[in-house]
Amino acid sequence: MKFKRHTKLEFGLEQIDIAPLIDVIFQLLVFFMLSSSFTFQSGIHVKLPKAVTSDTIKEENFIITITSENIIYLNDQVITLKELKTKLQAPTIKNRPMLIKSDRRASMGRIVDVWDLCRNLGIEKINIATNQEN
Repeated sequence: MKFKRHTKLEFGLEQIDIAPLIDVIFQLLVFFMLSSSFTFQSGIHVKLPKAVTSDTIKEENFIITITSENIIYLNDQVITLKELKTKLQAPTIKNRPMLIKSDRRASMGRIVDVWDLCRNLGIEKINIATNQEN
């Protein structure tokens, strides 16, 4: 028994259809874009204490943040108590309100140090940030 070979190609098989290839590449691109991890700028993570009576503040504040490791930040920049004192002695700062954002695990002594520093410099508008208790 002799088998006959088909050596003749049909018209249209010489070209590769690239539309499905483009669809697969597009889906892979979307998949990798959505599954890639984005790098965010690290911020100061503070768990605020809860309070029953709290008000929202509408003015622009200087924000002093105290972390659970008792590190002090002034507007997202690490600062020591001595540097904080020199920054707060500027005449334009004394009229603006201060907001102390302190982690609930921060040392009470550190919070009182910052509070006393502000009061000794003549800053009268000092607020403590809290979360409202639900």
